[in-house]
Amino acid sequence: MKRSGIELSSPVIEVDGLCKQVTLADGQGELQILQDIRFSVGAGDSVAIVGASGSGKSTLLGLLAGLDVPARGAVRVQGQDLFALDEDARAALRGESIGFVFQSFQLLPALSALENVMLPLELAGAGDARAVATQWLQRVGLGSRLTHYPKHLSGGEQQRVALARAFAPNPRVLLADEPTGNLDAETGRAIIELMFALNREAGTTLVLVTHDESLARRCGRVLRMEAGRLREAENTTSPPL
Repeated sequence: MKRSGIELSSPVIEVDGLCKQVTLADGQGELQILQDIRFSVGAGDSVAIVGASGSGKSTLLGLLAGLDVPARGAVRVQGQDLFALDEDARAALRGESIGFVFQSFQLLPALSALENVMLPLELAGAGDARAVATQWLQRVGLGSRLTHYPKHLSGGEQQRVALARAFAPNPRVLLADEPTGNLDAETGRAIIELMFALNREAGTTLVLVTHDESLARRCGRVLRMEAGRLREAENTTSPPL
């Protein structure tokens, strides 16, 4: 497949006719959240999903991870249709191929930074989980904070732990939902630089949801959501340096 004479990478993510709706609380009809979403993402690409609050961005990201189920349509990750799998099989595929970074960090408060990063590795049966987790925490600048619990870490440090946890299993795809939304501007910029650096080093496909247009412009492509529809796709002129 080519565009403007340039060979495009084969898709790692393919979204085909994705629709999602929920029944209204009074039972009087349904609310359409996503309508006929179609796009693909190549290996190693960086893609931002932007749009107003309520436009369906986070719902779309959750479907890409197989954390939710659509009314109809397909999401294929490395050729595997997520919704042809049962929940256990989807969870296994997430563990093997998909990392997720949440706006609210989602660290387990009873586990140390090291244990939080070790957890997905141990669930995947990695025999060197402690060593790999330690290396990733060192890469994100937290080598001296291994035994600290989330409540003793700043917001920026917690997001660094979340990034290390997402990247440690070496996923093919990293999904990030407003990764700097709970951080101050300076800390957010540092996290952005770190995220793109890890993306380049690992060759991971990056898909992120953001309200931050400057962050979106760092990606190679922007997908714009409006009222549950994918209205336009843009190539940005400022890919990550």
